[in-house]
Amino acid sequence: MPAALVCLLAWPACQGPGGGEPVAEVNGERITAADLDRYRWSKLPDGQELAETASASQEAAQRFALLRELIDQRMLVQRAADMGLVATDAEVDAAVERHVVEYGTQAALETFLGDKGLSLGDFRTELRHRLTIERLIQAEISSRVEVGADEMREYYDSHESAFSVYEEQMHLAQILVSASAVSPIPNLRNDDATGPDAAREKIEWIREELASGADFEKMAREYSEDPIYAATGGDMGFIPQSALESTDIRLRREMVALEPGEYSKIVETDGEFRILHLISIEPAGQRPFEDQDVQRSIRAVLTNRKEQVLRAAFYEVERNRATIRNYLAERITAEYGVAN
Repeated sequence: MPAALVCLLAWPACQGPGGGEPVAEVNGERITAADLDRYRWSKLPDGQELAETASASQEAAQRFALLRELIDQRMLVQRAADMGLVATDAEVDAAVERHVVEYGTQAALETFLGDKGLSLGDFRTELRHRLTIERLIQAEISSRVEVGADEMREYYDSHESAFSVYEEQMHLAQILVSASAVSPIPNLRNDDATGPDAAREKIEWIREELASGADFEKMAREYSEDPIYAATGGDMGFIPQSALESTDIRLRREMVALEPGEYSKIVETDGEFRILHLISIEPAGQRPFEDQDVQRSIRAVLTNRKEQVLRAAFYEVERNRATIRNYLAERITAEYGVAN
Protein backbone atom coordinates (compact mmCIF):
# COMPACT_ATOMS: atom_id res chain seq x y z
CA MET A 1 0.00 0.00 0.00
CA PRO A 2 1.43 3.44 -0.89
CA ALA A 3 2.95 5.29 2.06
CA ALA A 4 0.62 8.28 1.82
CA LEU A 5 -2.42 6.04 2.02
CA VAL A 6 -0.90 4.20 4.97
CA CYS A 7 -0.52 7.59 6.67
CA LEU A 8 -4.13 8.42 5.85
CA LEU A 9 -5.39 5.25 7.51
CA ALA A 10 -2.98 5.13 10.45
CA TRP A 11 -2.81 8.85 11.11
CA PRO A 12 -0.95 9.32 14.39
CA ALA A 13 1.85 6.92 13.39
CA CYS A 14 2.73 9.04 10.36
CA GLN A 15 2.71 12.47 11.92
CA GLY A 16 5.98 14.20 12.45
CA PRO A 17 6.84 15.96 15.72
CA GLY A 18 3.68 17.72 16.81
CA GLY A 19 1.81 16.40 13.77
CA GLY A 20 3.14 19.26 11.69
CA GLU A 21 2.98 17.61 8.27
CA PRO A 22 0.85 19.83 5.99
CA VAL A 23 -2.21 18.19 4.46
CA ALA A 24 -3.72 21.29 2.83
CA GLU A 25 -3.32 25.02 2.43
CA VAL A 26 -6.00 27.72 2.22
CA ASN A 27 -4.90 31.16 1.07
CA GLY A 28 -1.44 30.56 2.49
CA GLU A 29 -2.68 29.16 5.83
CA ARG A 30 -1.43 25.64 6.41
CA ILE A 31 -3.61 22.83 7.70
CA THR A 32 -1.52 20.13 9.34
CA ALA A 33 -2.15 16.52 10.21
CA ALA A 34 -2.49 17.58 13.83
CA ASP A 35 -5.10 20.19 12.88
CA LEU A 36 -7.13 17.53 11.11
CA ASP A 37 -6.87 15.17 14.04
CA ARG A 38 -8.00 17.89 16.45
CA TYR A 39 -10.88 18.79 14.15
CA ARG A 40 -11.94 15.15 14.03
CA TRP A 41 -12.28 14.96 17.80
CA SER A 42 -13.65 18.44 18.39
CA LYS A 43 -16.52 18.17 15.90
CA LEU A 44 -18.88 16.46 18.33
CA PRO A 45 -17.58 17.02 21.83
CA ASP A 46 -20.86 16.48 23.64
CA GLY A 47 -20.20 12.96 24.87
CA GLN A 48 -20.10 11.35 21.43
CA GLU A 49 -17.49 9.03 20.05
CA LEU A 50 -16.43 8.99 16.41
CA ALA A 51 -16.61 5.29 15.82
CA GLU A 52 -14.00 3.22 14.08
CA THR A 53 -15.11 2.41 10.56
CA ALA A 54 -15.48 -1.11 9.31
CA SER A 55 -12.89 -0.94 6.55
CA ALA A 56 -9.82 0.94 5.39
CA SER A 57 -11.69 2.46 2.46
CA GLN A 58 -14.41 3.82 4.75
CA GLU A 59 -11.78 5.31 7.04
CA ALA A 60 -10.06 6.93 4.05
CA ALA A 61 -13.36 8.36 2.83
CA GLN A 62 -14.05 9.78 6.28
CA ARG A 63 -10.63 11.45 6.43
CA PHE A 64 -11.07 13.04 3.02
CA ALA A 65 -14.57 14.26 3.92
CA LEU A 66 -13.29 15.76 7.16
CA LEU A 67 -10.41 17.46 5.38
CA ARG A 68 -12.83 18.98 2.87
CA GLU A 69 -14.93 20.28 5.77
CA LEU A 70 -11.85 21.70 7.46
CA ILE A 71 -10.74 23.41 4.25
CA ASP A 72 -14.19 25.00 3.93
CA GLN A 73 -14.09 25.99 7.59
CA ARG A 74 -10.77 27.81 7.27
CA MET A 75 -11.93 29.47 4.07
CA LEU A 76 -15.11 30.78 5.72
CA VAL A 77 -13.34 31.87 8.91
CA GLN A 78 -10.87 33.86 6.82
CA ARG A 79 -13.75 35.55 4.99
CA ALA A 80 -15.46 36.31 8.30
CA ALA A 81 -12.24 37.80 9.70
CA ASP A 82 -11.99 40.10 6.68
CA MET A 83 -15.53 41.28 7.44
CA GLY A 84 -14.93 41.76 11.17
CA LEU A 85 -17.29 38.94 12.13
CA VAL A 86 -15.00 36.83 14.30
CA ALA A 87 -16.77 35.58 17.43
CA THR A 88 -15.87 37.51 20.57
CA ASP A 89 -14.22 36.13 23.69
CA ALA A 90 -17.51 36.63 25.54
CA GLU A 91 -19.38 34.49 23.00
CA VAL A 92 -16.75 31.76 23.24
CA ASP A 93 -16.83 31.92 27.04
CA ALA A 94 -20.61 31.49 26.99
CA ALA A 95 -20.34 28.51 24.64
CA VAL A 96 -17.71 26.87 26.83
CA GLU A 97 -19.87 27.45 29.89
CA ARG A 98 -22.78 25.64 28.24
CA HIS A 99 -20.54 22.59 27.81
CA VAL A 100 -19.27 22.90 31.37
CA VAL A 101 -22.89 22.78 32.57
CA GLU A 102 -23.51 19.66 30.49
CA TYR A 103 -20.46 17.90 31.94
CA GLY A 104 -21.05 19.12 35.48
CA THR A 105 -17.67 20.78 36.04
CA GLN A 106 -14.90 22.30 33.96
CA ALA A 107 -12.58 19.57 35.22
CA ALA A 108 -14.92 16.91 33.82
CA LEU A 109 -15.00 18.67 30.44
CA GLU A 110 -11.22 18.98 30.38
CA THR A 111 -10.87 15.30 31.27
CA PHE A 112 -13.12 14.33 28.37
CA LEU A 113 -11.18 16.57 25.99
CA GLY A 114 -7.86 15.29 27.31
CA ASP A 115 -8.89 11.71 26.59
CA LYS A 116 -9.20 12.77 22.94
CA GLY A 117 -5.86 14.59 22.92
CA LEU A 118 -7.47 18.02 23.04
CA SER A 119 -6.77 20.90 25.37
CA LEU A 120 -9.38 23.41 26.49
CA GLY A 121 -7.56 25.92 24.30
CA ASP A 122 -8.01 23.65 21.26
CA PHE A 123 -11.69 23.35 22.06
CA ARG A 124 -12.08 27.12 22.46
CA THR A 125 -10.47 27.60 19.05
CA GLU A 126 -12.92 25.21 17.40
CA LEU A 127 -15.86 26.84 19.16
CA ARG A 128 -14.68 30.24 17.95
CA HIS A 129 -14.54 28.90 14.39
CA ARG A 130 -18.07 27.49 14.62
CA LEU A 131 -19.52 30.66 16.12
CA THR A 132 -17.70 32.79 13.56
CA ILE A 133 -19.14 30.78 10.67
CA GLU A 134 -22.62 31.08 12.19
CA ARG A 135 -22.19 34.86 12.25
CA LEU A 136 -20.98 34.84 8.64
CA ILE A 137 -23.91 32.71 7.45
CA GLN A 138 -26.34 34.96 9.29
CA ALA A 139 -24.78 38.11 7.82
CA GLU A 140 -24.27 36.92 4.25
CA ILE A 141 -27.15 34.48 3.75
CA SER A 142 -29.97 34.43 6.29
CA SER A 143 -30.18 38.21 6.68
CA ARG A 144 -30.38 38.72 2.93
CA VAL A 145 -33.26 36.34 2.31
CA GLU A 146 -36.65 37.99 2.43
CA VAL A 147 -40.07 36.65 1.60
CA GLY A 148 -42.67 39.25 0.75
CA ALA A 149 -46.41 39.12 1.25
CA ASP A 150 -46.98 39.10 -2.52
CA GLU A 151 -44.72 36.05 -2.92
CA MET A 152 -46.56 34.26 -0.15
CA ARG A 153 -49.94 35.11 -1.65
CA GLU A 154 -48.80 33.94 -5.08
CA TYR A 155 -47.57 30.67 -3.59
CA TYR A 156 -50.87 30.17 -1.77
CA ASP A 157 -52.92 30.90 -4.89
CA SER A 158 -50.88 28.51 -7.03
CA HIS A 159 -50.99 25.78 -4.36
CA GLU A 160 -54.45 26.48 -3.01
CA SER A 161 -55.49 22.86 -3.27
CA ALA A 162 -52.67 21.96 -0.91
CA PHE A 163 -54.38 24.08 1.75
CA SER A 164 -57.81 22.66 1.05
CA VAL A 165 -57.77 20.01 3.71
CA TYR A 166 -60.13 17.22 2.70
CA GLU A 167 -58.73 14.99 5.38
CA GLU A 168 -56.91 15.26 8.66
CA GLN A 169 -53.31 16.40 8.36
CA MET A 170 -50.25 15.99 10.52
CA HIS A 171 -47.92 18.96 11.00
CA LEU A 172 -44.52 17.28 11.19
CA ALA A 173 -40.87 18.20 11.65
CA GLN A 174 -37.79 16.02 11.45
CA ILE A 175 -34.09 15.91 12.25
CA LEU A 176 -32.14 13.88 9.72
CA VAL A 177 -28.63 12.47 9.98
CA SER A 178 -27.18 10.65 6.98
CA ALA A 179 -24.31 8.20 6.80
CA SER A 180 -23.35 9.79 3.46
CA ALA A 181 -21.38 13.01 3.15
CA VAL A 182 -23.40 16.11 2.21
CA SER A 183 -22.15 19.28 0.53
CA PRO A 184 -22.74 22.01 1.31
CA ILE A 185 -23.50 21.04 4.88
CA PRO A 186 -26.96 22.54 5.54
CA ASN A 187 -26.78 23.12 9.30
CA LEU A 188 -25.41 26.08 11.25
CA ARG A 189 -22.73 24.02 12.99
CA ASN A 190 -21.25 22.88 9.66
CA ASP A 191 -21.56 19.39 11.17
CA ASP A 192 -21.70 16.27 9.01
CA ALA A 193 -21.46 12.73 10.38
CA THR A 194 -19.54 10.49 7.98
CA GLY A 195 -20.19 6.76 7.98
CA PRO A 196 -23.02 4.71 9.54
CA ASP A 197 -21.47 4.39 13.00
CA ALA A 198 -20.81 8.11 13.36
CA ALA A 199 -24.30 8.91 12.02
CA ARG A 200 -25.93 6.54 14.49
CA GLU A 201 -24.01 7.96 17.44
CA LYS A 202 -24.79 11.52 16.39
CA ILE A 203 -28.55 10.89 16.16
CA GLU A 204 -28.50 9.06 19.51
CA TRP A 205 -26.81 12.08 21.08
CA ILE A 206 -29.40 14.42 19.54
CA ARG A 207 -32.23 12.24 20.90
CA GLU A 208 -30.68 12.39 24.37
CA GLU A 209 -30.42 16.17 24.13
CA LEU A 210 -34.10 16.41 23.17
CA ALA A 211 -35.04 14.15 26.07
CA SER A 212 -33.13 16.53 28.35
CA GLY A 213 -35.17 19.50 27.16
CA ALA A 214 -33.25 20.82 24.14
CA ASP A 215 -35.33 22.79 21.64
CA PHE A 216 -36.20 20.71 18.57
CA GLU A 217 -36.10 23.61 16.10
CA LYS A 218 -32.74 24.81 17.41
CA MET A 219 -31.23 21.29 17.26
CA ALA A 220 -32.51 20.87 13.70
CA ARG A 221 -30.99 24.15 12.54
CA GLU A 222 -27.66 23.40 14.19
CA TYR A 223 -27.22 19.66 13.53
CA SER A 224 -29.73 18.25 11.01
CA GLU A 225 -28.21 17.12 7.71
CA ASP A 226 -31.48 17.53 5.84
CA PRO A 227 -30.76 19.72 2.78
CA ILE A 228 -34.45 20.65 2.49
CA TYR A 229 -35.66 21.22 6.04
CA ALA A 230 -32.62 21.96 8.24
CA ALA A 231 -32.94 25.70 7.59
CA THR A 232 -36.61 25.65 8.66
CA GLY A 233 -35.84 24.02 11.99
CA GLY A 234 -36.97 20.68 10.58
CA ASP A 235 -40.50 21.87 9.78
CA MET A 236 -41.90 19.77 6.90
CA GLY A 237 -45.31 21.39 6.87
CA PHE A 238 -48.62 19.51 6.77
CA ILE A 239 -48.87 15.93 5.57
CA PRO A 240 -52.30 14.42 4.82
CA GLN A 241 -53.20 11.06 6.25
CA SER A 242 -53.50 9.53 2.77
CA ALA A 243 -49.88 10.43 2.02
CA LEU A 244 -48.81 8.08 4.78
CA GLU A 245 -49.75 5.16 2.56
CA SER A 246 -46.72 5.83 0.36
CA THR A 247 -44.41 6.48 3.32
CA ASP A 248 -41.87 3.90 4.44
CA ILE A 249 -43.62 1.59 6.89
CA ARG A 250 -40.95 2.21 9.51
CA LEU A 251 -41.63 5.96 9.42
CA ARG A 252 -45.39 5.49 9.22
CA ARG A 253 -45.50 3.42 12.38
CA GLU A 254 -43.72 6.15 14.33
CA MET A 255 -45.86 8.94 12.88
CA VAL A 256 -49.21 7.40 13.77
CA ALA A 257 -48.03 6.53 17.28
CA LEU A 258 -47.20 10.13 18.17
CA GLU A 259 -49.34 12.59 20.08
CA PRO A 260 -49.02 16.33 19.36
CA GLY A 261 -45.84 17.67 20.94
CA GLU A 262 -44.10 14.29 21.11
CA TYR A 263 -40.84 13.16 19.51
CA SER A 264 -40.37 9.75 17.95
CA LYS A 265 -37.76 7.14 18.63
CA ILE A 266 -34.85 7.04 16.19
CA VAL A 267 -35.96 5.62 12.86
CA GLU A 268 -33.36 4.12 10.51
CA THR A 269 -34.13 3.83 6.79
CA ASP A 270 -31.47 2.98 4.21
CA GLY A 271 -28.51 4.75 5.80
CA GLU A 272 -30.55 7.67 7.13
CA PHE A 273 -31.57 8.27 10.74
CA ARG A 274 -34.55 10.42 11.68
CA ILE A 275 -36.28 11.81 14.72
CA LEU A 276 -39.84 12.92 13.98
CA HIS A 277 -41.74 15.62 15.86
CA LEU A 278 -45.52 15.85 15.65
CA ILE A 279 -46.30 19.54 16.07
CA SER A 280 -50.07 19.32 15.68
CA ILE A 281 -52.92 17.49 14.01
CA GLU A 282 -55.07 19.68 11.79
CA PRO A 283 -58.72 18.83 11.09
CA ALA A 284 -60.21 18.69 7.60
CA GLY A 285 -61.40 21.91 5.93
CA GLN A 286 -60.19 24.81 3.80
CA ARG A 287 -57.39 26.69 5.51
CA PRO A 288 -57.42 30.37 4.49
CA PHE A 289 -54.35 32.39 3.60
CA GLU A 290 -54.86 34.49 6.74
CA ASP A 291 -54.27 31.41 8.93
CA GLN A 292 -51.01 32.06 10.80
CA ASP A 293 -49.95 28.42 10.45
CA VAL A 294 -50.51 28.62 6.70
CA GLN A 295 -48.40 31.75 6.42
CA ARG A 296 -45.70 30.29 8.67
CA SER A 297 -45.57 27.18 6.50
CA ILE A 298 -45.39 29.15 3.25
CA ARG A 299 -42.72 31.49 4.59
CA ALA A 300 -40.64 28.52 5.75
CA VAL A 301 -40.83 26.83 2.34
CA LEU A 302 -39.91 29.96 0.39
CA THR A 303 -37.18 31.00 2.83
CA ASN A 304 -35.63 27.56 2.74
CA ARG A 305 -35.58 27.48 -1.06
CA LYS A 306 -33.80 30.81 -1.25
CA GLU A 307 -31.35 30.06 1.55
CA GLN A 308 -30.31 26.73 0.08
CA VAL A 309 -29.61 28.25 -3.33
CA LEU A 310 -27.76 31.22 -1.87
CA ARG A 311 -25.74 29.09 0.54
CA ALA A 312 -24.61 26.68 -2.20
CA ALA A 313 -23.70 29.58 -4.48
CA PHE A 314 -21.89 31.39 -1.66
CA TYR A 315 -19.71 28.36 -0.92
CA GLU A 316 -18.83 27.96 -4.58
CA VAL A 317 -17.95 31.64 -5.01
CA GLU A 318 -15.73 31.50 -1.91
CA ARG A 319 -13.96 28.38 -3.24
CA ASN A 320 -13.41 30.16 -6.56
CA ARG A 321 -11.88 33.14 -4.76
CA ALA A 322 -9.68 31.05 -2.50
CA THR A 323 -6.30 29.56 -3.30
CA ILE A 324 -6.58 25.98 -2.08
CA ARG A 325 -4.18 23.03 -2.26
CA ASN A 326 -4.98 19.58 -0.93
CA TYR A 327 -1.51 18.14 -0.36
CA LEU A 328 -2.86 14.88 0.97
CA ALA A 329 -4.78 14.23 -2.23
CA GLU A 330 -1.75 15.20 -4.29
CA ARG A 331 0.54 12.78 -2.42
CA ILE A 332 -1.84 9.85 -2.74
CA THR A 333 -2.56 10.36 -6.43
CA ALA A 334 1.17 10.81 -7.13
CA GLU A 335 2.05 7.54 -5.40
CA TYR A 336 -0.52 5.76 -7.54
CA GLY A 337 0.98 7.31 -10.64
CA VAL A 338 -1.84 9.73 -11.36
CA ALA A 339 -0.55 12.98 -12.83
CA ASN A 340 -1.26 16.08 -10.74
